[in-house]
Amino acid sequence: MKKIILPVVIVFAVIIGCKSSGNSSDSKKLNLVFESKSNSKVTGTATFTEKNGKVTFVAKIAGLQPGIHAIHIHEKSDCSAADGSSAGGHWNPTFKKHGKWGEGEYHKGDIGNFTADEKGNGTITLTTDEWCIGCGDTTKDILDKGLIVHQGADDFVTQPTGNAGARVACSAIIK
Repeated sequence: MKKIILPVVIVFAVIIGCKSSGNSSDSKKLNLVFESKSNSKVTGTATFTEKNGKVTFVAKIAGLQPGIHAIHIHEKSDCSAADGSSAGGHWNPTFKKHGKWGEGEYHKGDIGNFTADEKGNGTITLTTDEWCIGCGDTTKDILDKGLIVHQGADDFVTQPTGNAGARVACSAIIK
């Protein structure tokens, strides 16, 4: 009997050991590419990385007019329309008013504004525990949504969009 129990204990320990080491590097990453919309020449990339219960978003965009631009997560992962309208409205699973991220009410998709330099290049970074990648929680899961870059700045007041102007780039947030 000891010969039978010993291998079972060793196998069990090896399985537990493998499981533990797998959890320590538990992270998810999505790399996205923007499509130009509304006859713009805007291009760029975005990355969502989830680690330890937080998602870090980084977007690098080129081809913009110098100045302030808005970026939002929209309801659908559909960039088929020439003007990006197929992505729907802002992603708002908690039914809040449009606003500035972290101040009062805001949509989960209200990422905010970033500045394009004199060459038309801009970057934005946001880290939050209010998003997840593929977790299935409809109030947090960003999968199957759209990511839209706007021609102008979000005023954080006008409902429901922030009056940010045309949609100049779109990317589907999909695996």
